[in-house]
Amino acid sequence: MHDRLLTDVEAPGSVDLYWIPLGANAHVVRINGLVFEWVSARVQRRRRRDLYHSALVISVPDGHFVVEMAPIPDARGDERGVVAEGPVGTRWAGRMRIFRYEIRCWRDGCIPDVRAAVASPVRVSSDAAVARRILEVLPSIPTPVWGRDELDAGEMWNSNSVVAWTLVRSGIDVSTVLPPSEGRAPGWNAGLVVAARAYVRAEGRRSKIPVASE
Repeated sequence: MHDRLLTDVEAPGSVDLYWIPLGANAHVVRINGLVFEWVSARVQRRRRRDLYHSALVISVPDGHFVVEMAPIPDARGDERGVVAEGPVGTRWAGRMRIFRYEIRCWRDGCIPDVRAAVASPVRVSSDAAVARRILEVLPSIPTPVWGRDELDAGEMWNSNSVVAWTLVRSGIDVSTVLPPSEGRAPGWNAGLVVAARAYVRAEGRRSKIPVASE
């Protein structure tokens, strides 16, 4: 049985953000994250922080949708509402399924590690129009190589980039959206930067979208 998502089922429209400890139920991912953060902290001369992966739950009158980047487990992406795919590590390796990621907009789906979420859910919108806008814009999300900075955004593209991009492109104010205390969400700023560029192209003016501080 899937973990139940703690959303307000009575709301006509809502957007909830979940902060999940990196590798909550995946030992290898957790160890790799610890090594990454140890190296990053040494290079940046700061103390180590907890790392988080983010996901969204979109609620509209006709259903709930989980928005998340994840590995591709099989070829049945249509069952998980997959709207886009991209390579992991390098583009040439992305020809193999195990080196590709998928971006889901999964009706009545689940977040596998939702019970490990910290300070969640965070209600970032209770506007039905905004919730529907996310479902509309998500298929247009860029799909650069995971773990690299192909888009020159200043940091790698990953699951946090996907969530940040999605929130900004749907018109949600992310200036107060931060990881749990003492935590860090690598890749978040990349999503903000890339989404801001889209606004500049669409509106022909300088974007005022904030970039989170480290």
